[in-house]
Amino acid sequence: MTKIQRQTRTWLVLLSTFVAIAASGQSSSPQLGREVAIPVHLQDGEEFTTPKLELIQFGAQLFNAKFTVQEGAGRPLSKGTGAPISDPSSPLVFPRNFDRISSPDANSCSGCHNAPVSGAGGDRVTEVFVLAQRFDRLTFDHNDGITTRGAVDESGKLVTMENATNDRKTVGMNGSGFVEMLARQMTADLQAERDATAPGNSTLLMSKGVTFGTLTRNVDGTWNTSQVLGLAAPSLSSKGTTPPSLIIRPLHQVGNVVSLRQFSNNAFNHHHGMQSEERFGQGADPDGDGFANELTVADLTAVSMFQATLAVPGRVIANDPTVEHANLMGEAVFNQIGCATCHATLSLTSNNNPGLPGQPGWIYFEPNPYNPATGPNSPNLQLGPANYPVSAPALTVDLTSNVLPLPRLRAHHGSVTVPAYTDLKLHDISASSDPKMDPECEALDQNQPVGSPAFFAGNCKFITRKLWGFYNQGGAFMHHGKFTTAREAVEAHNGEALSQRLAFDALLPDLQNDVIEFLKSLQVLPLGAKSLVVDEHGNPKEWPPSRDPSQDER
Repeated sequence: MTKIQRQTRTWLVLLSTFVAIAASGQSSSPQLGREVAIPVHLQDGEEFTTPKLELIQFGAQLFNAKFTVQEGAGRPLSKGTGAPISDPSSPLVFPRNFDRISSPDANSCSGCHNAPVSGAGGDRVTEVFVLAQRFDRLTFDHNDGITTRGAVDESGKLVTMENATNDRKTVGMNGSGFVEMLARQMTADLQAERDATAPGNSTLLMSKGVTFGTLTRNVDGTWNTSQVLGLAAPSLSSKGTTPPSLIIRPLHQVGNVVSLRQFSNNAFNHHHGMQSEERFGQGADPDGDGFANELTVADLTAVSMFQATLAVPGRVIANDPTVEHANLMGEAVFNQIGCATCHATLSLTSNNNPGLPGQPGWIYFEPNPYNPATGPNSPNLQLGPANYPVSAPALTVDLTSNVLPLPRLRAHHGSVTVPAYTDLKLHDISASSDPKMDPECEALDQNQPVGSPAFFAGNCKFITRKLWGFYNQGGAFMHHGKFTTAREAVEAHNGEALSQRLAFDALLPDLQNDVIEFLKSLQVLPLGAKSLVVDEHGNPKEWPPSRDPSQDER
């Protein structure tokens, strides 16, 4: 045998061995050829055995995952509300499987929540068409007479772009764990005041210095909420002697959602067509795509934990004495003219953690004890013994811990100051309070039963916009995101905020500019920032400074 023959034979033997190994690997590796974003999901119960940081990291993977049809993305036979589509003969499959307005409309959560980092807000292009998901697929086709299929609403009327949906800006999740804990504490305060109200008496509802009007308990034990202010309609609902829940709902800009978990359950189905076990049941395939258990209870815990523990926003102030002085003056004037009355800084206290007695109020846990089990956007996981997908015990994380993404808020003297610049209360700052005429109002009321007269009457009340981190989350301002400057948003304040806006208008131009500079400083900080206040290079900055920087120029 020649040398060339021997080399050729050796090469053929090696090649055949490689082919055999490859073939063997192919048969034992079902992942080969699959195109999925999450090859292996958490199984229920694993959230309690997985190290906390790994759980949060897995939540980040779910938030950033670009889901595919091979793992359940899309919802051929169900709406974004979870209800069956109105016309099963026209399933939402190609080319009807994507609709920017009525959804599915995105591959991933971070597709919209990405400015300036994953988890934050979005550019105007990522606007959310709230309530459009009640249609199979919005086409505005006047030849389509099927209710909520593509052109006709629940009242039988043909819809337009102006009245089929509420157009809103994508807002960020940074700091949302602290905000949800504030809402839990405030809810507990209001409920305690409610429970202490005897028949025939009235009680002023107040928490953390924020007043919510007056609750009356009639002599016969029924309730009168007509004088309660700033709470969404579902929190005021009462029947007979059953009291109103008075739950503070910090998510959605009209106070529609109780928790990060409820929000995520909704969003995964609405935007991506990914159904969770706890919302749709174990082993269920409500959208008819051939996949069950697309998201486990443990998955939802992980993604909620990720959002809750995102780094908190802070301030970016350039190392320029003029800018520094403007920020000092702007913050002071912001407070003096009354903006901080609604855009408030609130505190978490150590002695109030509903559902987790004995733990400080900054110990976040899943699931939220106020999660709704019934009604729209339900069920959601309840706090209790492990009984998936119905209930689970508390899984905790300390929101002030140094091991979480920086920067973080810290506890001082038994409380954590949360500079979110919101009172978590609904206000009407429109000029006319007329949803039919006022561009600051919405055509549909998300907090009313869908299809009811109150639903179609529209809404002018929104939660006081959280200002921390708002300035660099896409450059779109107000709930609708249709303003490109903070000054436009300030000048649009009317109604309950009219006196503050008039006070701003009365300021000298230099002081107005100072207020705007202060607002410009409220940003989601660069990744890796170690301080709540940084300069233009991301370096920690002493704030407030030990002396007014304007003095250095003299």
